[in-house]
Amino acid sequence: MTLAMTSFAPLLAGRALAAADAGGLDYLEIARNSGPVGMAVLALLIGASAVCWAIIVKKYLQLRRARDESVKFLETFWQSKRLDAIYEAADRLASSPISQVFRAGYVELSKVTAQKREGDAAGMSDELGGIENVERALKRATASEVTHLESHISFLGTTASAAPFVGLFGTVWGIMRAFHDIYRMGNANLAIVARPISEALIATAVGLFAAIPAVVAYNYFVSKIRVLDSEMTNFSSDFLNIVRRHFFS
Repeated sequence: MTLAMTSFAPLLAGRALAAADAGGLDYLEIARNSGPVGMAVLALLIGASAVCWAIIVKKYLQLRRARDESVKFLETFWQSKRLDAIYEAADRLASSPISQVFRAGYVELSKVTAQKREGDAAGMSDELGGIENVERALKRATASEVTHLESHISFLGTTASAAPFVGLFGTVWGIMRAFHDIYRMGNANLAIVARPISEALIATAVGLFAAIPAVVAYNYFVSKIRVLDSEMTNFSSDFLNIVRRHFFS
């Protein structure tokens, strides 16, 4: 009878532990008992997740504002007949990358036309160099706006790629601790290995929690920036055609 009860003691202890935890896991307690390495892994993942969410909110608002103001600017551009009036509208719609491309082209066009008038007065002409200067200004502005739109996006991509592996490292470390406890205690019952295994699985879960929103947001933002980049390129071509027709014909 005593031998039978002794053999069932680990099983009863495991059932008692399960019953005690039936109300839910104390994640803070598990994190505190995960050791310095486990806590460092969790802190790193939670910090990266917090930064990612801050970037997601900021970048979403920035891209939405850029899209809305670009629509307004394009309406103004095609409805207005005067470049100086369009320039004033672009100044009010500073969040639109297309308006900033126009501003760069307009400033360069003003310099080129002034030099062209001076050259005509002196009997010289440099029309080819003039239109090329405007084209280069538009390309520089487009590249600058794309760089601005892509700022901090790389952190999302890095987190999406690295967070699962950091969580996996925490998992491996927790399992190593579990086997160490098994070796030290000389017993492999559930009561001994449950806590370190829980710590290991929490590290994996936090890694996925950081990675999944980051990869979804990264792909979403990249697609939106690609659309704006295409619109800036198309606008630059249209603007160059207008400039060539009215100023260098």
